[in-house]
Amino acid sequence: MEYVSSRFGQILFASWQHFSLVVQSLILATVLAVVIAALVYRSPALTAVANSVSATGLTIPGFALVGLLIPLFGFGVAPAVIVVVFFAVLPILRNAVVGLTGIDGAVIESARGVGLSRFQTFRRVELPMAWPVILAGVRVSAQMVMGIAAITAYALGPGLGGFIFTGLARLGGANALESVATGIIAVIILAVVLDLLLVGLGRLTIPRGIRV
Repeated sequence: MEYVSSRFGQILFASWQHFSLVVQSLILATVLAVVIAALVYRSPALTAVANSVSATGLTIPGFALVGLLIPLFGFGVAPAVIVVVFFAVLPILRNAVVGLTGIDGAVIESARGVGLSRFQTFRRVELPMAWPVILAGVRVSAQMVMGIAAITAYALGPGLGGFIFTGLARLGGANALESVATGIIAVIILAVVLDLLLVGLGRLTIPRGIRV
C-alpha cells in the first residue's frame, strides 16, 4: 500500500494509457474483423481460410511479434497498437464468421423478398442477428489483449507493462516485487472493468428478441 500510495498518480496515468490503448485497438479490430467477415462469409473456401488464419495467428508469441516490429516501426505507440490490434482481430473474426454463416437462409430470403438490397439485408438483418456472437468474441478478445498490451512495454509502449518490466529487470532489489504486483493487479482490475462495460454494451445494442 505504501508503494501504491507514493506512486498513485503514476499508476493512475499508466492505467488510463493501458485502458485507452486496449479500447481503441479493440474498436479498430472489431471494424476490421466485421469487414473481413462480411467479405468472406458467403464463400466456404474463404471462410475456411479466415478460420485458419484466426486459429494459427494465436500461436504467434506476442513478445516475438513485438520484437519483429521494432526494426520496422521503432519504439513507442505504433508497434504497441499493431500488436494489440493483430491479436484482437483474431477471436472477433472467428466469431463474426460463425455468427454470419449461422443465420438461417430463409430469413435472408425473406428480407430480400420485401425489397431490401444485399447491403441493406446485411446491415439491417444479418449484422444485428450475428452481433451477440460477435460481441462474445469482442469480450474474449478484450480479456486476451489486456494482457498482451502489457507486453508492448518491451517496445516502450504505453500502459502498465512498464511496472512489470521494471520490476522484473531488478528482481530481488527494492520494490521490485511491489512493482510487478502493482502492474499485474491493475491489469486484472482493468480487464474486469472493461468486461462489465462490454456486458452493458450488449444490453444496449442486442435486440431483446435475440438476447440470450
